[in-house]
Amino acid sequence: MDRLRQRADFLAVANGTRANSAAFVVQGRRRDDDGPIRIGFTVTKKNGTATERNRIRRRLRELVKRLDVISMRPHHDYVLVGRRAALTRDFATMLDDLRSALHRLDRQPTKHPN
Repeated sequence: MDRLRQRADFLAVANGTRANSAAFVVQGRRRDDDGPIRIGFTVTKKNGTATERNRIRRRLRELVKRLDVISMRPHHDYVLVGRRAALTRDFATMLDDLRSALHRLDRQPTKHPN
């Protein structure tokens, strides 16, 4: 798995499908290349101070590390957008939420740019 780092990649994923959870939103997009799964993390300033945002981001990264890779589709990009509830939500519950959100993303029809 690779990381998304460029703004253009984040914007492209934002136009894809999304699944909501209490602690985060998962956005997904299929790519046309044969590259690895890429994941990005973002937390907006309205979620608290820099320390709190960094803690949310660290918790989201740890979720993805503990997630089995088969839950994610090959040739896809994913972005996890953290919410303030990620600070206090139980970690095991968040892991179940992530699995459920990825499953819901797979069932949604993909958006095609016009």
